[in-house]
Amino acid sequence: MGLPTHTAQNGSGSLDTGNARLKELGYKQELKRDLSVFSNFAFSFSIISVLTGITTLYNTGLNFGGPVSLQYGWFIAGGFTMIVGLSMAEICSSYPTSGGLYYWSAKLAGPNWAPFASWITGWFNIVGQWAVTTSVDFSLAQLIQVIILLSTGGKNGGGYEASKYVVIGIHGGILLMHAALNSLPISVLSFFGQLAAAWNLVGVLVLMILIPLVATERASAKFVFTHFNTDNDDGINSKPYIFVLGLLMSQYTLTGYDASAHMTEETKNADKNGPKGIISAIGISVIFGWFYLLGITFAVTNISSLLSEDNDAGGYAIAEIFYQAFKGRYGNGVGGIICLGVVAVAIFFCGMSSVTSNSRMVYAFSRDGAMPLSSLWHKVNNQEVPMNAVWLSAIISFCMALTYLGSEVAFQAMVSIATIGLYIAYALPIFFRVTLARKSFIPGPFNLGRYGVLVGWIAVLWVATISILFSLPVSYPITNETLNYTPVAVGGLLIITISSWILWARHWFKGPVTNVES
Repeated sequence: MGLPTHTAQNGSGSLDTGNARLKELGYKQELKRDLSVFSNFAFSFSIISVLTGITTLYNTGLNFGGPVSLQYGWFIAGGFTMIVGLSMAEICSSYPTSGGLYYWSAKLAGPNWAPFASWITGWFNIVGQWAVTTSVDFSLAQLIQVIILLSTGGKNGGGYEASKYVVIGIHGGILLMHAALNSLPISVLSFFGQLAAAWNLVGVLVLMILIPLVATERASAKFVFTHFNTDNDDGINSKPYIFVLGLLMSQYTLTGYDASAHMTEETKNADKNGPKGIISAIGISVIFGWFYLLGITFAVTNISSLLSEDNDAGGYAIAEIFYQAFKGRYGNGVGGIICLGVVAVAIFFCGMSSVTSNSRMVYAFSRDGAMPLSSLWHKVNNQEVPMNAVWLSAIISFCMALTYLGSEVAFQAMVSIATIGLYIAYALPIFFRVTLARKSFIPGPFNLGRYGVLVGWIAVLWVATISILFSLPVSYPITNETLNYTPVAVGGLLIITISSWILWARHWFKGPVTNVES
């Protein structure tokens, strides 16, 4: 946007600018650089997947604030997410490597702080990504369980309710399929990524029109845009507090766009197309996410009924909306179950792309020696796929989900890292860019010019704000079962990361290690 791209010349002309820049940064081109700008966008867009995030946490938005929280909270979270994305895109343009965030932190923190900054950022990023995969695939397993329940008669018709062991088994099967798909060449994954993006776009358009059209009862525009639900049965009466808790749905949905950065070593002209992938994925997600929210909320007429665990979907609000819309119109809910299938496919693609992003982060982090058995995880096969990193990511995500068998509270604490932990990893390199590297940062082809520091500070302050807000209690009185364990989980990760640095890693980890001779 302001400066020329880095180029390198050989006998046959100029190299791909991303390839040339990667060599300047000290890395060999080991992965196949075959992704277009649309393919790069598609990976981030399918991980954000508005059909996934909104469907999974629509209950939270309905319970805390209802339509007002859903509609206006979406744009507040979307606006600030775009600011975070713009700052990340600017840094990505300068440092287009698969390491992404942790590499950026190392370069921006300066030689004295680089190893520590890289270590902290990398582990928050990688654990946050694993938590995202765990959460996404577990939400698909739960949706499949609801689809089975409704297909066999619903909760009030003697339908089959799967045990938590069956749900975990489904989750394991989904992860197995995702690992197998991610073992295929990047050209095949690129096709699936583009299919996923198209599925999300078309799926949103179809559902936002179809559901309110089929529903025999529809909400008024006044209800959709002005109704504020304070009846949450959680002992919370303050409207600002309720609205803040309702933001969780929006902010959880709008995560995962760092995938565009992690895919830069496989993207053509990555110093330009990586930033484009980040920004376009966020922007289009905000627009289509609002379309989906709008269409679904026009089919809401009784919030307490949708949230009741005694309804046919067992309290799964969007499933109940779809099911009752078709049942009320045609006498059965088959059409609603098919619509849930459309959402399930979108969630499946989301999990697939999430494993792709996980594996590239593992590949890059182990390439720099930051992980135990690093030499094993950064190997690529003859199809230039980091196969070991793929299967490691799937196995760890499954192990994280096993906490659900012991305690649902422990599981929720684990997946809370998917939002707050990941956003902390987003904010750290931005913080270093606006402080330690304020004067030394050299922008790439995409840059924010004189507004870079201002936008960066707003991004950092937003992440600090949501980190506090989402650590607040979500129910009163506070008990072992109602306590919000997010600060415990994120604080625990911070303590483990810093302790491992002090006791172990500071003696040998030097930050990103180049593998190209000067």
